[in-house]
Amino acid sequence: MKVVLFCGGYGMRMRNGDSDAPKPMQMVGPRPLIWHVMRYYAHYGHKEFILCLGYGAHHVKNYFLDYHETESNDFVMRHGEVELQGSDIADWTIHFVHTGLESPIGERLRRVRHLVDDEEVFLANYADVLTDAPIDDMIERFRESDATASLLAVPPQAVFHIVDIDPSERVNSIYPVTDMRIRENGGYFALRPEAIDYIPENGDLVGDACTSLAKEGKLLSYTYDGFWQPADTLKERNALEAAYRAGTRPWMVWEREPERPPLEGLVDEALGR
Repeated sequence: MKVVLFCGGYGMRMRNGDSDAPKPMQMVGPRPLIWHVMRYYAHYGHKEFILCLGYGAHHVKNYFLDYHETESNDFVMRHGEVELQGSDIADWTIHFVHTGLESPIGERLRRVRHLVDDEEVFLANYADVLTDAPIDDMIERFRESDATASLLAVPPQAVFHIVDIDPSERVNSIYPVTDMRIRENGGYFALRPEAIDYIPENGDLVGDACTSLAKEGKLLSYTYDGFWQPADTLKERNALEAAYRAGTRPWMVWEREPERPPLEGLVDEALGR
């Protein structure tokens, strides 16, 4: 199953003045955010990636063109020759597609439609949010439905408190925003190609397509209360880095579970194909 990754935005909330790299290229441990997202999908058997490039495209291209397997894989050196004990990306297919410097996410998806039109379902991601959600379960529920799109729905991450005030301006209660019965878009999508029909030129995936699909009853959610961590700010990125260094990194599901074949592979096996 193909995975579309949006990695061409400016990422202004992450800017620190030291680099012009796009946000998905910010490092967590020895690898950038985009690698962690791709490695997560690869764990579930989805190893064909479409990178929607824009701002800082050369950083993404150069990283993979000059990829160093030894940074995250054991190896043996004999007589000056390196023998890898494992590989991250040897069986990956990666499409590098420049989708414009200023394009919104919906327009980036429109510009790679020719690469996903033959798919029953494809996946999409912002390439800067990490989770340990069981994506295979999300995909299966979506495929069994008549929905056109599905998104991961997670609890709000804000730390502020809600103040409930009566008409006389007395405070009735104070409670954390996480106690509200609301969900936010978690940035992990499963889509049918026809979802792109809902995106106008220079439109948005969520603001246009998902909003319209929701009104038509064609948008499915997959609610998840487990680990989900964005990297929209330096503070959030630093929290991921601290978790990585402490060994508390639940998004790295490949460290604790055997790699899983894609769902379509399991179906073929069951049918003897």
